[in-house]
Amino acid sequence: MISEKSVVIFSKNSCCMSHTIKTLFLDFGVNPTIYELDEINRGKEIEHALAQLGCSPTVPVVFIGGQLVGGANQVMSLHLNRSLVPMLKRAGALWL
Repeated sequence: MISEKSVVIFSKNSCCMSHTIKTLFLDFGVNPTIYELDEINRGKEIEHALAQLGCSPTVPVVFIGGQLVGGANQVMSLHLNRSLVPMLKRAGALWL
């Protein structure tokens, strides 16, 4: 689910932080693959697997270039210290 896409976001429609993270990436012009765990068949299984990876809370969770970045706090920290855009460029998700 994550290795073939440059940016993958695991999200829930009911989560305001998921909405914030999705909006951030879309505003950059990134076209992430988004899995809404409250809408897909195996959502509970995937959420459990994310928890086993150490993701807490389990949404939102972002992978860039196949690598686990983390949740909203980690993504916002990368953005604030200006590391997110270079990471997206290296993953081929952003060409600016």
